This record gives sequence, structure tokens and C-alpha cells, in this order.
Amino acid sequence: MISTEQDFHTVEGEGENSYTKNSRCQEMIFRGSIPMLENGIRKVFETLGVKTMTIVDLGCSSGPNTLLFVSKLIDITTEQCNKAVECDPMELLIFLNDLPGNDFNQVFRSLENLEKGTSDQKGNTPLFYHISGLPKSYYNRLLPKESVHLFHSSSSLHWRSQVPEVLEASRDALLNKENIYISETSTSFVVKCFREQFNKDFSTFLKLRHEELVYGGKMVLTFCGRKDENVYNGDLNKLFGLLAMSLQSLVTKGLVESEKLDSFNLPFYGPSISEVKYIVMQSHMFELDHIKLFEINWDPYDTEGDDVHDSVCSGINVSKIIRAALEPMIARHFGETILDTLFTEYAFFVSKHLQKEKTKFAIITMSLTKV
Repeated sequence: MISTEQDFHTVEGEGENSYTKNSRCQEMIFRGSIPMLENGIRKVFETLGVKTMTIVDLGCSSGPNTLLFVSKLIDITTEQCNKAVECDPMELLIFLNDLPGNDFNQVFRSLENLEKGTSDQKGNTPLFYHISGLPKSYYNRLLPKESVHLFHSSSSLHWRSQVPEVLEASRDALLNKENIYISETSTSFVVKCFREQFNKDFSTFLKLRHEELVYGGKMVLTFCGRKDENVYNGDLNKLFGLLAMSLQSLVTKGLVESEKLDSFNLPFYGPSISEVKYIVMQSHMFELDHIKLFEINWDPYDTEGDDVHDSVCSGINVSKIIRAALEPMIARHFGETILDTLFTEYAFFVSKHLQKEKTKFAIITMSLTKV
């Protein structure tokens, strides 16, 4: 059984397969949400008028994107403070949150570079900031009541707190055979399990953050979703379907037991905008300021035109991105010996798929205010 708290983290370090070297996709997702983040910080700055602003990055991970968020946060806040007619020196209290298995050592080793980059500013009101790690699942309470002014999360909230319990418990009657996510062969009951897990987790998340935010505090959340209301028809179904196909190939070759594949499901769900809106409205805890969907290519290095430039190269790029995110979880369930073979197969299948269509991730970004 997969324990999300213990088993889910990205590949550590700075090696060829590390998240640090393979997180360009998440960088582009974050950059697509910057206008909403800027507006959220500006609103908090203008309406709450605090001298110390507490900001939490939920699911911060490690690598360059963590520091990209922090440096952007400091830049935006400094700019807002210097636009004000009167502004006392502001301080930022920044919490970087992720699961305990996250590579926090890498995060804090890189802080020296951030400090060098922000200490050379001239002509601006000094901005003091304090950064701390917060290793805990955000599906739990993290901080005292009414202590946070802004929550931010990028490329994280599509992960569930666990695999749907019914799918984990039904070992004698495996319900999603040969699949690791929702596919065309998944039953309506399996879809219901994934959807209910999302509803439960996202409702819990909203309740906990409502308790921790000050009134008027904001959240800017960005995560993978889907364009289509049909839960069977999304880019994530294709992405993980190709990974399931790669695992099936290893079963055929005798490298993976079929029972291992049949008992493996990802703790993941990509909702539609209407599903997200419904849960927010049902909570009666937040005003939905803005929500939109944008798209980025599976291969973040292929940004030109509607056709894939080099399907083989793109297949390898996508395989590396998914490996950096999923390797620890896959290794825990299937063992480490299959990893190279699996992701070589995956690159091949992704390449074949991209020859037919240039597929994009559907990304939901939204801004919420506590009421």
C-alpha cells in the first residue's frame, strides 16, 4: 500500500533524473499563474496593511522553482511597498511546505543564491524576510488560526492524500486492472472512487486553510485539471495511460508481475473547472475571485507551432519529467531494477503518441478570498 506521506516525493539531488534538472514543465505552469499571484499580493498589501506578511507555499518541492517563487514574491512585495506613499519597512514570514520526504536540504542550500540576488537592490525600502521549512501534509492543520495572509500552491493540488481507500482495500477483487489512473476501461465505480477522493480532499483543504487565514486573506492555487467534463477524456488519462501501457509491456517481458500492476493506482485526480467551482461554492468559506484554464505542452521545450518538432526528443523529455515526479513511488511498489527499462519504454510510447497529436496539459489557476 502506498503511503503518500512517506513514499511521495520527487527525485532528490541534482543528477540526470532529478527533479531539479527536470522541472521545466512546473516552471512554465508557475509562470502562467504569475499575474494572478501579483494581483493577490497587491490586494493583501492594500487591504490588510500588515507590517509582517505571512505567506505559505504549499507543496513547494525543491529545485529552482521553489526559489523562483520566493524571489518573485520578494520582488512583487518590494515593488508594492515602494509604490506606497508611506510604507514602513515590511517583513515577510515565508513558510515552505511539503511532505517530510521532500529534499529540504537542497532548498535551504540554495537560499544563499537567493540572498545574493536580493541584497544588491538600490533605492528601495529594505525588505526583511524570514524563511522556514514546514514538513507536513497540507491535508492537515499547519499553522495557528488566523495567522496567514496568503497561501500559494503550484503544481501540487492534483495529488490526493491517498489512493481511494476502496481501491486499496479490494485486494482480492482488483477493480482497476491494467490501469494506474482513470482510463477507457475503468468502470464507473472506479471513476466514482477517484472523484470522491478529490471531493473529500479538496473540501478538507479548504476548511483547514479557512481556519488558518486571516479574514480577507487570499489563496492563489494552480494545478492540473482537464478541459472536458467527460472524466474519461483528458490529457492526464492519456499521459498515465501510456505509463500503464509501458508497465504492461514489462509484464509481457516477465519483468513485472501482473498482480503488481493491477494493484497500483496513482493518488491523483485532474478535475474540471466546474467540479472545482462546485466544491468552493458548497464550502461557503471563500469568494472565488477568478478562475481560468490555460494549457502548456507536455514537452515544455517544444513551444513552436501545432506540430511536434521532434517526437523522439519530446518523448524523452516527457519521460524524464514524469520520472522525476513518480520514480520514488514506482520504485517503492515495483522495485528499483525496472526504472531505466520502464522509462525507456515510456519515452517510446509517448513519442508514438506525439506523432499523432501535440498534447497539452490543462492547468487550472484560481484566486480565492476568505469570507
